[in-house]
Amino acid sequence: MSPTFMIVFICLAFAFRFATLGISIRHERRLKAEGAREYGAVNSIVLALLHVAFYVCAILEWSLADKAPLSSIQIFGFALYLFAALMLVLVIRALGPLWTVKIIIATNHRLVASGPFRWVRHPNYVLNIVPELIGFALALGAYRTLLVGLPVYLVSLVLRIRQEEAAMRQAFPDYGQHAA
Repeated sequence: MSPTFMIVFICLAFAFRFATLGISIRHERRLKAEGAREYGAVNSIVLALLHVAFYVCAILEWSLADKAPLSSIQIFGFALYLFAALMLVLVIRALGPLWTVKIIIATNHRLVASGPFRWVRHPNYVLNIVPELIGFALALGAYRTLLVGLPVYLVSLVLRIRQEEAAMRQAFPDYGQHAA
């Protein structure tokens, strides 16, 4: 695969992530100004650092590797990454101004059961983040990053899911009955 193509892919992946981060920051500021409460702040920082580290390690691994022709595994990685990006767009649309990269519960928070929330309890994690990381690593042929980085990331992600579940049960006593 042409290094230029891969560099374009990497730049587009970063641009997409920065754009969604901008949305998150805008939503977070508004939510907190309206009295929303954040949960799991330390783990949110850890997840953000792990996400950046995963991307950087995958890029470094790709940059140090021999540039072989595009493999079917890499094509699958690109497709998986695109699927994950689409899922993130659907999650953002479903949650609207409630979506952030943090666990923030608004004073007027409502349960969302539309979009991908109809199918999966935590679509941002199951349909976006995990496939995104796997797809990014496969697209770059960064198998070491995938084998080491994903399990490390998953430890913090599982903690995030538990924190989110606790926050949602606190805010909505009947939460488990309404979530997918």
